[in-house]
Amino acid sequence: MLEKNKLAVYKRARIRGYILLLSLLFLQVTAIAQTANIRITIQNSKITVVDALKEVEKQSKMSVGFNDSQLKDKPLISLNLINQSLEESLTTILKNTGFTYQLKGNYILIVPQQQTKERVKTVSGRVVDEEGVPLIGVNIQIEGKKAGVITNFDGEFFIEVPIESTLTFSYVGYTQQMVKVGEQNNYHIQMYPDAKQLSELVVTALGIKREQKALSYNVQELKNNQLTEIKDANFINSLNGKVAGVTINSSSSGVGGASKVVMRGVKSIEKSNNALYVIDGIPMFNFGGGGDTEFGSRGATESIADLNPEDIESISVLTGAAASALYGSNAANGAIVITTKKGVVGKLQATVSTGIDWLNPFVLPKFQNRYGTGSNNKPGGSSVWSWGPKMEDSPGYKPTDFFETGAVYNNAITLSAGSDKNQTFFSAAAVNSDGMVPNNRYNRYNFTFRNTTNFLNDKMKLDVSASYIIQNDRNMTNQGQYSNPLVSAYLFPRGDDFSLTKIFERYDESRKIFVQYWPQGEGDLRMQNPYWIAYRNLHENSKKRYMLSAGLNYDVLDWLNLSGRIRIDNSNNTYEQKLYASTINTLTNSENGFYEIEKSETTQTYADFLVNINKRWNNWNLVANIGTSLSSNTYDALGYNGPISEKGIPNVFNVFDLDHAKKRPIQKGWEEMTQSIFASVEVGWKSMLYLTLTGRNDWASQLKGSTQPSFFYPSVGLSAIISEMAQLPGWLDYLKVRGSFSSVGTPYPRHLTIPTYKYDANIASWIPKTHFPIGKLYPERTDSWEVGLDATLFKDLRLSASFYYSNTYDQTFDPKISASFGYSKFYVQTGYVRNLGIEGILSYGHLWRDFGWNSSFTFSSNKNEIIELVRNFHHPETGSLLNIPELEMNGLGYSRFRLKEGGTLGDLYS
Repeated sequence: MLEKNKLAVYKRARIRGYILLLSLLFLQVTAIAQTANIRITIQNSKITVVDALKEVEKQSKMSVGFNDSQLKDKPLISLNLINQSLEESLTTILKNTGFTYQLKGNYILIVPQQQTKERVKTVSGRVVDEEGVPLIGVNIQIEGKKAGVITNFDGEFFIEVPIESTLTFSYVGYTQQMVKVGEQNNYHIQMYPDAKQLSELVVTALGIKREQKALSYNVQELKNNQLTEIKDANFINSLNGKVAGVTINSSSSGVGGASKVVMRGVKSIEKSNNALYVIDGIPMFNFGGGGDTEFGSRGATESIADLNPEDIESISVLTGAAASALYGSNAANGAIVITTKKGVVGKLQATVSTGIDWLNPFVLPKFQNRYGTGSNNKPGGSSVWSWGPKMEDSPGYKPTDFFETGAVYNNAITLSAGSDKNQTFFSAAAVNSDGMVPNNRYNRYNFTFRNTTNFLNDKMKLDVSASYIIQNDRNMTNQGQYSNPLVSAYLFPRGDDFSLTKIFERYDESRKIFVQYWPQGEGDLRMQNPYWIAYRNLHENSKKRYMLSAGLNYDVLDWLNLSGRIRIDNSNNTYEQKLYASTINTLTNSENGFYEIEKSETTQTYADFLVNINKRWNNWNLVANIGTSLSSNTYDALGYNGPISEKGIPNVFNVFDLDHAKKRPIQKGWEEMTQSIFASVEVGWKSMLYLTLTGRNDWASQLKGSTQPSFFYPSVGLSAIISEMAQLPGWLDYLKVRGSFSSVGTPYPRHLTIPTYKYDANIASWIPKTHFPIGKLYPERTDSWEVGLDATLFKDLRLSASFYYSNTYDQTFDPKISASFGYSKFYVQTGYVRNLGIEGILSYGHLWRDFGWNSSFTFSSNKNEIIELVRNFHHPETGSLLNIPELEMNGLGYSRFRLKEGGTLGDLYS
């Protein structure tokens, strides 16, 4: 009986289960049938996922359940659903959101999508070398796959990779790096050289970064620490002895004074041989640097001396013409390329530096100490010369008594901080100097701000900077004769008491003023008390300068980049000269003193646009830079000078007290503009053989009126990495040979093609026809050849050597014709200078030694032959035969003139 009851219960349960299952199937079929009849229409080009689901809920009459916080940040979508089924509509709306849907009766549940395939994301980063310099062209490969990319011009990369995969970073000359991709989206990769080969990234022309191994010419790079170990107010002097083939001569102006930088010998006979200075790829016109005449002692600083060395990241010295060919006429004498600091990614970094340099004379002339005042052994012969009777005692005066112990105070602070998207750099510095010559001062204050920002998923970069400089100096000494205190300090009679001259002025009761004390007299050199010159012959400069620059880069593709830059560099300078009453009349032309004031303004504007290509395929790589630039420089000065009127107040310095008959106005100025197009193409094969071609065409304002409207400057170079091509001995780790040819030049001086007029303040009138106009002019051209090698031996010993050979011709200068010709100057183009030499550097770790040899040759011809040629030229305007009775040949003995058959003076060529 019990078993029968259990069986009946079991049967009834099975029947109820079947009924429930059939009911559920019926309800599901009914729901599917109901949803199949639901149609959705949504047309909106900008709608959020949340709003789209709400619209589905409204049209379907079903409840839609979702997590609002997970879907509200999804990007806008574009929907064009017209009478679509519910399933199709939900699939379209939730596409690429990471979510899917489930239908539960009258409910639509939005749930996370199950990951059925590997997670892929885009990561970015930057690859730098051991010193933080970006590496171009680093190969980045996904392990186990063929996909890969290379870094761009700033060492940056973007790549889509599966999470948990491994990226391999490889670069010729560097140890391979492997990085596993996790949840992090940005990676900072630092690579280090391997033991077999050292390949560096250096900054070349136009600020373009290139691999050292690809260069067909010599480039030497210095880092910031090599400039700031021993600081100089003009940091250019810090390069002295650190770069092969470069001669740096600092001027006699003292602290902050101008310097002359000559690379591979003097090339031009009359024009400047100074190198070009480039800041962050932009050429800088180096205003200043000129000295004064024998009547003055106006020393000079220069524009490049205004820079704060703490702002400099590195300096590349382009000694060869091929290295600087992209700058055309500006860099015929080589270039010094300066790269300034940027902000760095990370926490705020602050550096403070301070230092004091003490100054004392290093080398002095040799002085005799046996003979006292007088001349020709006559005790009363002279009060100045020290060639009188033999002294019994040694003189008490030493020339070093005039000098003081000078001091230079350097103080600087830098701040740097930034994120992956924005980096900022700020610096402030002060240089304050008391010179060795009494009353000599130099002060400079620098303020620099720079900001770099990335936009559009790091494809666009904006780099802006601003600098403000305040500089003033007093009594910067020049080699002038009559106002140079060293002349009278050195020639002070050996038997006299120099201590008496330190009280350099005494009160004159009759004039009611202090006057110069100098019992020794002027002598033939118009000497004065050296302390009087230092304290009462004042010349002071006050300058304010600001520089603004902006650069915009856009990565169109991973191998194509567009960039544009602009820089404005303006300065205002006020110069005053004050010569107190009782200064020698040769300088003042008045008993009451002399005053001069001159205000000048310089402006520099530069802009360029470049298309940059860095493409690799198979065994080949192409680096090309194509661009155009505009450079404009202007200078304007206005002032007055003259003796203080006899009716004026002595030692009151203003323009109102100047003698109306003798005062002279000063107004001068000029403007130059150069428009250019240029291109550089580098083709590499297997990272072991490189061919480089460059070309530049300049349209310079100096060419106005010339038969040649523009100049073209080409160069070609080839470099081969022998260590990559062949098996070398174990002790020879790296070997590269290189060779190049280039032709660069400089335009001739302004306004040579047209007659000009000069104002003569002494006669208050214009002087016409200051120089003879020339119609056919050619640039001063330098053709240069260079071969060299770079090697690494025994892993740490590095050698770089070059042999160069250059010819400079078509030089423009004035042979000093007779005044009876009717023109004050007669420019010709001739001259031929040849330079050849060897330069190199040998280094081991931080130790290095440079070596070199240079020789210059100037070709000459018979002077009478030149005179005869010039006398028989016809006037280019009237056609009449020129009759030149005399021709002064100052400085022309090294030249040869030739004339085309039937030509005129305007056809004169070399």
